[in-house]
Amino acid sequence: MPQDPPHLFRRRRRQRMARDLGVSVPELHRLASLGPQSADLLLRRMAALDLDIKEVSEVAPQTLRELQRTCTLCEHHRRCLRDLTRDPAIPAWKDYCPNAVTLMALDKLPWESRREW
Repeated sequence: MPQDPPHLFRRRRRQRMARDLGVSVPELHRLASLGPQSADLLLRRMAALDLDIKEVSEVAPQTLRELQRTCTLCEHHRRCLRDLTRDPAIPAWKDYCPNAVTLMALDKLPWESRREW
């Protein structure tokens, strides 16, 4: 059986990865170009809300992936960094953060790491 040319193999692999992540191929390229630290602000915001990333990843892995994707592609990184550095408790972030609704919903749930059970 003949093998696909390398460029077709790479294209199919990218399409498969994008499909597995629930994003388009161009979005996959953009996410990859931004690097692994691109969602670090999400980790800081979750810590400020006392949300344990490990527990969230176990309970709601798809939600966490969507939060990471949204944070990575967000256009408010500078403002978010400034607000997190000044005072993470200031509620202004809820006005510009595209993850605010989801994070606030997660914050209202009882988490074992908070000993709320």
